Amino acid sequence: MTIDGFLRTPGPFRWSRRLSVALFLLIVQPLAAAELTEHEQLARDIFEELIEINTTHSQGDNTQAARAVEARLLAAGFPPEDVHVIVPAERKGNIVARLRSPAPTQKPILVLAHLDVVEASPWDWSVHPFKFLERDGYFYGRGTTDDKDEVAIYTANMIRMKQEGYRPNRDIIMALTADEEGGTHNGVQYLLENHRELVDAAFVLNEGGGGAIQDGKRIANSVQAAEKVYQTYQLEVVNPGGHSSVPRKDNAINELAAALTRIAGYNFPLGLNEVTRAYFGQSASSMSPEQEALVEGLLRQPPDKKAVAYFSGIPAFNARLRTTCVATRLEAGHADNALPQRATATVNCRILPGVDPASVLAKLHEVVSDERVKITPVAEPTPSPPSPLTEEVMAPIQEITEAMWPGVKVVPNMSTGATDGLYFRNAGIPVYGVSGLFGDIDDVRAHGRDERIMVESFYDGLEFLDRLVRAYTSD
Repeated sequence: MTIDGFLRTPGPFRWSRRLSVALFLLIVQPLAAAELTEHEQLARDIFEELIEINTTHSQGDNTQAARAVEARLLAAGFPPEDVHVIVPAERKGNIVARLRSPAPTQKPILVLAHLDVVEASPWDWSVHPFKFLERDGYFYGRGTTDDKDEVAIYTANMIRMKQEGYRPNRDIIMALTADEEGGTHNGVQYLLENHRELVDAAFVLNEGGGGAIQDGKRIANSVQAAEKVYQTYQLEVVNPGGHSSVPRKDNAINELAAALTRIAGYNFPLGLNEVTRAYFGQSASSMSPEQEALVEGLLRQPPDKKAVAYFSGIPAFNARLRTTCVATRLEAGHADNALPQRATATVNCRILPGVDPASVLAKLHEVVSDERVKITPVAEPTPSPPSPLTEEVMAPIQEITEAMWPGVKVVPNMSTGATDGLYFRNAGIPVYGVSGLFGDIDDVRAHGRDERIMVESFYDGLEFLDRLVRAYTSD
């Protein structure tokens, strides 16, 4: 309804002009407040375009997504020589773009996100995973939280800076890559090995961190400065087998099960580092008084046994205290009426930074203590050192977090999972996972069904990362 139509309403609704206008403005004001800025609309459009490009390993096309970003950057005025689409293999394209400083005084910074996503079957979702949907305050689609939200944000922010004529004091590099979620090694590893000059930087901003919401309240903005080492082992027992009507004492399934039970009952030693000490120390104030006291005990030298036992009993905390190994897959036997001739299990370990993977294999042999159980690493591990929590990196994060969300703490974190950041860390380039993208800790859907991100969080992350990159690249 137009304002003239509202004022011409007949009968008992013919109010005074001043009152009518006031009431009309009250009614339409929320609609106006919901309108997007030009920058937000750009980010949303890029987000939608990318979500609707399938970039899974099995059927998707990373190169198509990289070309879509390339087209937007070139249309915004980036010179072709500063936009590189690198395609090591079919459908495995990466894009590296650079916003140049007119007078660089420091090494560049690099913002990193991955274009590829994990598999998603439309039959498993209540909405189509590759159709961008805004509903009930959320954006839905595969990659909305891992990691096309950051792809869209960094692309929109690079375009904004270019169009505004922003003059950074150092180059800003954006790398959007393939194969972070698996497949082959055509992403970050390929770029570092074959195009180091395009991605060499003082430090990297990456996924892995983010904001935590609990009971509707923002409680922390985390910075991932370390990650555990991913290592998988295969356990195997072989046996001559025989007829199931004549059981033997040496049964491959039973022997394997006993080995897995012993692994499950073993706790690797406690191992706190700079990042995890900061994580527990910064998190303590948001805990109950009893838990806060336990944190103090955990951080003592030597740690208080009661505190160690308490935090070891909570999976999310235990995973940050020590190396963990857990059985994830089983396969055994060949017929219902035959004794098993072979039984295998997959045990996935997440090893603390600084711990020699060879020592973990040796410990597994010791814990299993059965020569009939063969333990074999599935692949070579890729350790990476923690990134230092320097004032240069941490201070802007803390200042912007306080400005945007007063009272929210910045918490350093060690990821229990894995990201492409480990390859940069191994190349001597520190990596910090930070995004300002907040999500409910009780509704984590990355890699899962009906993946989604809060609309408000997406636009907050857009603003946060724009401010943060400018803080790192201005005097």
